[in-house]
Amino acid sequence: MLSPSSPPPGLPRLCFVSYRHIRELAMPVVAEYAQRARIEVVDATFGDALALAQDRVERSMADAFVSAGSNAAILRAGLQAPVATIHLGGFDLLQALIQARRIADRVGVVMYGQTIPELDDVKDLLNIGISQHAYRTPDDARLRFETLRQEGYQVIVGSSLVVELAEQAGLRGLLAYSLASIRKGFDDALELARVARLEAGRYEQLQGVLHHLQEAVVAVDREDRITAINPPMQRLLGRPGTPLRGQRLGDLEPALSLRATLAGGAQERAIALRFGQRDWVVDRTPIREHGEIAGAALTLHDAGAIQAADTSLRMLQRRQQHAARHDFSALAGDSPAMRAALASARRYARTDLGVLITGESGVGKELFAQAIHNESRRAQRPFVAVNCASFPESLLESELFGYEEGAFTGSRRGGKRGLFEAAHTGTLFLDEIGDMPLPLQTRLLRVLQEREITRLGATAPIPIDVRVIAATHQPLEAMIAQQRFRQDLYYRLNILRLVLPALRERREDIAAMLVPMVARCLGRLGAGLDAASALAPWMDRLRAYDWPGNVRELENIAERMAVVLAQYDRLEDVPAEALRHDCPELFSGTLALMDEGETGLAERVRRAMEQAGGRRTEAARLLGVSRSTLWRWQTGQERGEG
Repeated sequence: MLSPSSPPPGLPRLCFVSYRHIRELAMPVVAEYAQRARIEVVDATFGDALALAQDRVERSMADAFVSAGSNAAILRAGLQAPVATIHLGGFDLLQALIQARRIADRVGVVMYGQTIPELDDVKDLLNIGISQHAYRTPDDARLRFETLRQEGYQVIVGSSLVVELAEQAGLRGLLAYSLASIRKGFDDALELARVARLEAGRYEQLQGVLHHLQEAVVAVDREDRITAINPPMQRLLGRPGTPLRGQRLGDLEPALSLRATLAGGAQERAIALRFGQRDWVVDRTPIREHGEIAGAALTLHDAGAIQAADTSLRMLQRRQQHAARHDFSALAGDSPAMRAALASARRYARTDLGVLITGESGVGKELFAQAIHNESRRAQRPFVAVNCASFPESLLESELFGYEEGAFTGSRRGGKRGLFEAAHTGTLFLDEIGDMPLPLQTRLLRVLQEREITRLGATAPIPIDVRVIAATHQPLEAMIAQQRFRQDLYYRLNILRLVLPALRERREDIAAMLVPMVARCLGRLGAGLDAASALAPWMDRLRAYDWPGNVRELENIAERMAVVLAQYDRLEDVPAEALRHDCPELFSGTLALMDEGETGLAERVRRAMEQAGGRRTEAARLLGVSRSTLWRWQTGQERGEG
């Protein structure tokens, strides 16, 4: 890539996409135009040429492109930017043929696009044999060139690519372009660049206004003179229908002046302003042309409308839930069972295989699914969750697979994409998969096998790239035996199996999970109690409870305990029976050994051992402590320390 070392500022920017031979021929012209344009010279052909040019367009590095032959055709077809073509003139080709005639009486001509019928007349005039060929791709050019070589042609006239092929084969290659045609191409590019810059300037200024037409908008030039204003802004200024172009905005209304924006070039977003007895959210945006400030735009958004829109967006986002909010840091627990589950989940996150998560209701299956998604290669893509038990069969089918317009009575105009399409390139979480009706199980199996879906009412399949994570609390193996769940679908889902432990299987984690929950609840209630200290007297009961609702029930208990504890300013003021009414679960069943009047450690241990039939492991479980802790308590009592 070549470019002038010190081009004058403010010149049009041209990108010359060339190939070696035409670039070498064109360098004198590039030097001639160095004072008229900033020229970048890039060597590339075909797909590479288009990719390089697209990069320049995306980075706003060129106003226009200039190229020849296949490169020009490809750039014109693939770029949304002006492209000037260096055309092959008849005089150029005639000069090349005259030069070739001095070397040989038979000449091959290989050009991009199509052959030139007029050459049949020229060959008789020059008393020369001419064999014409045209190509569309590099491989095509090599094939045409090889045909001429095998036929004994020693001189080849054509494009830069053809000349290079000839030289590689030890033949004579002549470039069919002249300096005159290259100058004409650069002149065309300069004109295209001039027009493009004018249009870009108008477009940038107009877009600053058009983008906010529903709001009160005004644009000014670098002198703070109004260049565009919409009716809402005119009404706000108290001059509806009055021509205001050319007047200085700061003189009309100093509170709305854009002079500071023009001077500093800083963009201001979402600034609160009280104006005209109303609340507004203000945007002040500098307008730049080719890197220089050419004006500024002011937009006033109605604060009430923004608040209403914010409410609607929050409701929409809550309904869609196409993002995973939780990662592994949100999954608390250091028990062996929890560590094993987390280790498996992290391993699974590094793969792209399907996962079947099993466990009782409330153990956190969706949290694990979100964490797996957020640590996978699909983390920045959609996470879509659907509860298969919450929809009737007909509605679940349309939710999953979508439908075409008119697929059924009441279908949305224009159709609707399903959740599989919404999750494309991401993860689809199918909760309560055991409740999916059998007919839909068949459709789901086909989707997992074929990696494509067909909307209701449609015939053409749509390819999808989705990782499926399913979850259930039901015994799928038993359901298969009862013919309530498809065995082949089970094996498609159960590639990686993640079994989540019930809360009663990891009692060691209860304190680590409950204390932060209660602390957050106390904070919301404005209570000053320390959560860990407030929960300490109740922790044995909490560990001993069986938690049939698992983590979901734990969250419920945390809320209720916080409401009770928040009534007291000091721990010593919390009565022993404060929680009995609001949390009766903790005072029933196997916890009878901790009833009123039996609060001494020795008595509690004795009752637990009696209820456990002398089995120390079972007694420790009833007390909510480890076997080693129970042993220390017993030995301490024997020594008189209890």
